Amino acid sequence: MTVIKVCGITETTGLQAALALGVDRIGLMFAPNSPRLLAMEKAVELAEVIRGRAQIVAVAVNPGDKLVKRIVTNIKPDFLQLHGNENPKRVRSLWKQHRIPVIKAFAVSSAKDIADADRYSTTAAEYLFDARPQANADREGGLGIAFNWSLLEHVNPSRPFLLAGGLTPQNVAEAISKSGAKMVDVSSGVESSNGIKDEGLLQAFCAKVRSSDDQ
Repeated sequence: MTVIKVCGITETTGLQAALALGVDRIGLMFAPNSPRLLAMEKAVELAEVIRGRAQIVAVAVNPGDKLVKRIVTNIKPDFLQLHGNENPKRVRSLWKQHRIPVIKAFAVSSAKDIADADRYSTTAAEYLFDARPQANADREGGLGIAFNWSLLEHVNPSRPFLLAGGLTPQNVAEAISKSGAKMVDVSSGVESSNGIKDEGLLQAFCAKVRSSDDQ
């Protein structure tokens, strides 16, 4: 079964809708420039709703040790997802400090970007492949843009990977087919506005993913 991760949850209604649909992972944002950034108190509140029903993924960009410690202490996530320019040494350091599996995200515009991910093969538990943001972007992530999923047909990453970037109910089946992804990550593609997940879009997205599993 394809793993479904819904990222950038900010409020309880959308969270409950995602959990009712049986999504596997929920992403909580701690990236400073994200419109889905959570205050720690709100993140704790949401994490307690998630716990035991889905895996909690704490998403950060070049976080300092103090922020990671606050996240780990307060949220107790199942994964730490790093979206910045953290090098393999930094990823290893965070793993050794906290013993939480790390998902390392990579911006993709060519097959080389995917192949280069294997520099982290002994430090990251999983990879996440996202679209490369535009040069003038003020934050990391694909920002609702998809990359050429066919690039993954000719590369065999050494770690399990999540496919992200511009996924929607309309294109996720094609994305899975072209990339061979066993895990997908959606955020803006199931929103009515920044951070507000739409129940109908969530239902449609999950249905398309599960239909792909049946084929």
